[in-house]
Amino acid sequence: MTTQEQIEKYIASLPEKKRSEIEILHKLIIQVLPKSKLWFLDGKDEKGKIVSNPNIGYGYQTIKYADGKTKEFYQVGLSTNTTGISVYIMGIEDKKYLSETYTKTIGKASVTSYCIKFKSLKDINIEVLEKAIIDGVENNKLTE
Repeated sequence: MTTQEQIEKYIASLPEKKRSEIEILHKLIIQVLPKSKLWFLDGKDEKGKIVSNPNIGYGYQTIKYADGKTKEFYQVGLSTNTTGISVYIMGIEDKKYLSETYTKTIGKASVTSYCIKFKSLKDINIEVLEKAIIDGVENNKLTE
């Protein structure tokens, strides 16, 4: 199954309200990052045990660890959880930047160093979310 097929299957499996909102966000992110690599993580480890919620990923970065090992990962991630939706913006060096820049203007959302979590699209300013995604990708220090 291709990554696109996995993403479509995942979105189709969601309850209607979340499905429609994830479809909107998926289209938005693809529009904002049209040439980005697509990822799908099913949330399972190598033994098949569920360790996280499934994630759709966009973009590409190489994370370098202190021991010299590297890992390929996405720049922007999209996931649902029991309380709503999470948008992950990875690789911003300044861990305070996202929350300091967007908490006051995003709307009713929790903003951490790499995650914007909200209950529903109606709770946030989607233009501010789009700006945060673009800003995060442009400020990503790990992009190749």
